[in-house]
Amino acid sequence: MRPRRILPALLLPLSLLLAACGGASSANSDGSGLGDSGTDGKGSVTLNVGDQKGGSEAVLRAAGELDDLDYKIKWSTFTSGPPLLEAVNAKAVDIGAVGNTPPVFAAGAGSKITVVSATHGAAAGDAILVPKDSSLRKVSQLKGKSIAVAQGSSAHYQLVAQLRKNKLSLDDIQVKYLQPADALAAFTGGKVDAWAVWDPYTSQALHAKQGRVLTDGDGIVNGLAFNVAAPGALADKKKSKVIADYLKRLQRAQDWSFKHPEEWAKVWAKETKLPYEVALDAVKRTTGTRVPVAVDQDVIDSEQEIVDVFADLKLIPRRVKFGDFVDTRFNGDLPPSSTEPRSYKES
Repeated sequence: MRPRRILPALLLPLSLLLAACGGASSANSDGSGLGDSGTDGKGSVTLNVGDQKGGSEAVLRAAGELDDLDYKIKWSTFTSGPPLLEAVNAKAVDIGAVGNTPPVFAAGAGSKITVVSATHGAAAGDAILVPKDSSLRKVSQLKGKSIAVAQGSSAHYQLVAQLRKNKLSLDDIQVKYLQPADALAAFTGGKVDAWAVWDPYTSQALHAKQGRVLTDGDGIVNGLAFNVAAPGALADKKKSKVIADYLKRLQRAQDWSFKHPEEWAKVWAKETKLPYEVALDAVKRTTGTRVPVAVDQDVIDSEQEIVDVFADLKLIPRRVKFGDFVDTRFNGDLPPSSTEPRSYKES
């Protein structure tokens, strides 16, 4: 493979991007990710929320859903799902949003976490990228090739699922476990043949014309994301009432982001330091497509498949029943998880 030029503009904002679930340190230098900011409200209850750059606080504020709170919010910023769930397990955070894979790894590690809400989105941003001039045209051609992926991420599961669909396994490829910044350098530098990744990294690479999509996660991965709470917070009557209100505000904010993609992309770009065009692509491809759905049996079954895959690969310490880590009390009248993601395609 001939060397490829690494674009500085691609590398600059990577540490600030919203990560789907790859392992990484938290935002603060002490590794805690705690004590970043707060939202004033009425009342004596404070909800400790784990967040990621351009995440829940950003969309809630942009949608006007942080006005007239009857409680306070203390925001703690993390760069990815795993350390956020570590904070939930440690009772330092009451609730936080993550992708579909961090709860599997946390549950497998025996963490005290509870999934309380879900969204279903398009999976086109979960992709396996190859260089634009690559001869690879189908997944079966990945046999013997080197592929970069963040271990334990949603991209990791997508890679496994794509290989299995094509009667391949991780043993048939050369897996390079790299976090996105290092994976990008390897990909653009010609050190790997492919890169399994998620949005906004997908949109960023495509916008810079540094690669093309070999395949994406539509029809392969479940497209789910979750809010995960601490069992102790759910057992507290006052705090559980606040969590219910917080989740409803998030649902309304998600609706707002779909109806105002350009406005939301501007906010997201500012939060993450992404170019506006990249943010808008990612919103329309992935983030803005999300529909709040019930945490139902289909969710449990789908996540159990991920548990079983990673348990079989011995990448989580033990096989668990995902249903043991779910609380359905906040489902209300939300549609079933099988509800199709929203689409920005022209009718």
